[in-house]
Amino acid sequence: MTPDRLEDAQIDEAVAPLLETGWTLAADRASMSKTFVFGGFVQAFGWMTQVAIWAEKLNHHPDWANSWREVRVTLSTHDAGGLTERDVALARRMDKLAAAAASG
Repeated sequence: MTPDRLEDAQIDEAVAPLLETGWTLAADRASMSKTFVFGGFVQAFGWMTQVAIWAEKLNHHPDWANSWREVRVTLSTHDAGGLTERDVALARRMDKLAAAAASG
């Protein structure tokens, strides 16, 4: 079942805390992006592995690219044509996992 696309007011409320952690909202408000930077390739790839497990649990998968210690992520629910609660939940989880990787 495809989740409902968030309305503009819902996007504003849900994404506001994420903007404070470095996420950016696309001009068309259909996606959000962030570049995560780690200490090196192994740390970045380890984080991606953790995120992949959570993405499966959430039944939502990011568009992402890895280059050495950076992982560029874009989230959008293509079936819904924009942002949904799945994107917000995965973004929050990514931030938590990145914080844990930085402290660990």
